[in-house]
Amino acid sequence: QVQLVESGGGSVQAGGSLGLSCAASGNIFIVRIAVMGWYRQAPGKQRELVATISPSGAANYEDSVKGRFTIVRDNAKNTVYLQMNGLKPEDTAVYYCNSRTVSGIHDYWGRGTQVTVSA
Repeated sequence: QVQLVESGGGSVQAGGSLGLSCAASGNIFIVRIAVMGWYRQAPGKQRELVATISPSGAANYEDSVKGRFTIVRDNAKNTVYLQMNGLKPEDTAVYYCNSRTVSGIHDYWGRGTQVTVSA
């Protein structure tokens, strides 16, 4: 089992920045071989991918956040970060941390943290 706890959400004006953290605990072996990711879900919308990062540090981003968001993982601290710059009102959502192995057998979610961007 893996537990994921997000932190760092909050409210900010458009153009501002926020940093999210996701601390993993439990079966750290699984965490270290898993793809870590951030997803978000806005009211009335489906959950969508924001960014993922492989165990080796290769990152992928959803098109709308490219150049604004940066995902980083610190394997020594079992933590993944999402730095969000140039925030827009459409970035408003609950942001969830995910840990998933390639096989998909081990798939864990955090409880989420709210990010609100005002115009």
